[in-house]
Amino acid sequence: MVKAVAIISGSNNNIKGSLNFIQLSNGITEIKGRITGLSPGFHGFHIHALGDTTNGCNSTGPHYNPMKKEHGAPSDVERHAGDLGNIVADSHGVAEISISDSQIPLSGQHSIIGRAVVVHADPDDLGRGGHELSKTTGNAGARVGCGIIGLQSSV
Repeated sequence: MVKAVAIISGSNNNIKGSLNFIQLSNGITEIKGRITGLSPGFHGFHIHALGDTTNGCNSTGPHYNPMKKEHGAPSDVERHAGDLGNIVADSHGVAEISISDSQIPLSGQHSIIGRAVVVHADPDDLGRGGHELSKTTGNAGARVGCGIIGLQSSV
């Protein structure tokens, strides 16, 4: 079983969290964790192509998209591998995350190890918003938090 972790921080020092990734034997990767300091409501949640935070979350590149597809919802056939939909922060700004996805492996040719997970300011319209950014970013707005996905010790 392959495990990874991402420590989330944001340009606003209140945004903090950690995410644990586990790739199951059936190829599904589970993400579980908690992010605090968000504004209440929906926030786009994606894997981005680069594990580069030299310019904060802005240097993580575009959504991870090895199959060169259009942006969509996690349940869509036509979607970026990194399109994980939305997370929801409660009235205290806390998002509890529990996601299972088959397109974000921790090993192999399309591994997400070394890439970044990004939380956006606004909801992801899942490619259905009719905005010029809907089919590329889900029009999810600014990048308010991110972390690099790294292998986790099995100890």
